[in-house]
Amino acid sequence: MRLSSFNFELPPKLIPKYPLDERDASRMMVVDRKSGTIKHSMFVDLPNYLNEHDVIVLNNAKVFPTLLKGRKEKTKAEVEVLLCRELNPEQHLWDTLINPARKIRISNRLCFGADELVAEIIDNTISGGRTIKFSFQGTSKELHAVLKRLGSIPLPEALGREMEELDKTRYQTIFATETGSIVAPAAGFHFTPYTLKHLAYRGVEAVYITAHISPNSISSIDVEDLNRYKIASEYFSIGSKAAQTLHLGLQEERNICAVGICTFKALEASYGSLFIARPISSWNDKFIFTPDSIKVCKTLLTNFHLPRSSAFVTLSTFAGKDLICHAYDVALREGYRFFVYGDVMLVL
Repeated sequence: MRLSSFNFELPPKLIPKYPLDERDASRMMVVDRKSGTIKHSMFVDLPNYLNEHDVIVLNNAKVFPTLLKGRKEKTKAEVEVLLCRELNPEQHLWDTLINPARKIRISNRLCFGADELVAEIIDNTISGGRTIKFSFQGTSKELHAVLKRLGSIPLPEALGREMEELDKTRYQTIFATETGSIVAPAAGFHFTPYTLKHLAYRGVEAVYITAHISPNSISSIDVEDLNRYKIASEYFSIGSKAAQTLHLGLQEERNICAVGICTFKALEASYGSLFIARPISSWNDKFIFTPDSIKVCKTLLTNFHLPRSSAFVTLSTFAGKDLICHAYDVALREGYRFFVYGDVMLVL
């Protein structure tokens, strides 16, 4: 399968820099896989498309302020450090992406804040990043508090701006509780307390899992042959209550609706554990681009994705490439809003 077949022209004007005033005011395109039909609706009508005993799976991941602005100790040259994964809490080791990376070498030291936090580059990563070790006399929890104070939430580059005050709330879901994600689970942005109450009234059961998202999920794929693509490993966790509900749903062949591509991937990666009702916490590097690997989800709610992204490929795999390409042609013609602060698609 070739990446070039997942490319399309996306006018910049269709990528909103800011969210709508109301979370649930977004448009919703409804795509029916069986009939191939496309309907235009509003997100507030989502509960009307789900039925009693359906299960909707929401991602409670919370974005961590992982972007640090610092400088090299010797030259004072400015650098940006994106914390990607905590490797060893006791030794304060992290995998990171650094910009600019070309002049950052092993043994270089980086300073943050008023020199209150120092890190040393100790290794290069396979993905072109750097492994760093913070020189910090304290616990991992205490270090996290310092990082939260010095860092900021990294907005996706496609938005073309830095974080502002409104993003502190709007670049999180209303049910975000589990800190650790680098990218926000944007499909969940549209939900409000009213939406959740309306779903419950309809008899739809909501369960929460944690699926942290890496920048790799929203960036362009860099290889033409998708068989060679290596997606970044992402942490996910499904607790006992959620696992039991999902297990029962699978046993009874109920409709399971994933909210977001990362949620969808986590559910599919955990299929074996859910089949025996076992909770799971693991790292997922599964790139879904073949339909036969989809075992759990029958419905998917997701935002409109960027061209050549792994999210767009995965969506096309779930719904069928021809149907999704047609739906995206319609979305472009109708002026749907794309990306994290954009509109939403419901695939039935």
